Amino acid sequence: MNFWDTSAVLPLLLDEKQTSAVKAVYERDPVQTVWCLTDVEIAAALSRRLREGLSEDRAQRVRDDWKTLAQMWRPVASVELVRARAIRIVQTHPLRAADALQLGAALVASDERPEMLPFVCLDDRLRDAARREGFPILPA
Repeated sequence: MNFWDTSAVLPLLLDEKQTSAVKAVYERDPVQTVWCLTDVEIAAALSRRLREGLSEDRAQRVRDDWKTLAQMWRPVASVELVRARAIRIVQTHPLRAADALQLGAALVASDERPEMLPFVCLDDRLRDAARREGFPILPA
């Protein structure tokens, strides 16, 4: 089982530079733990891509793939626990609120044992903060 940040989920749905790297991680272990608001971040990214010229046909295929992928997710939904950790995280690491919530959700999912839960992420700043918190980072 791995914790997946949205930055790593998106290349599973859209062709991006890191698609092959995250697909390899997914194929080794398809169990995905995610923050319960990952869907909002995916919706925002997909809307941005549509504004930038992604075809509606391609967007619909992404939505279909997203729906299939999300059916297997293990969401972290404890907002109170995640919020408390995210507040500490923004005071400790130079992260935006959404990234602090992702990292807080990973801490909750790991039962405060980050060394036991690989963190799948492509965002450099979030990867660095997760590494400092003790998470193994994927892709390597």
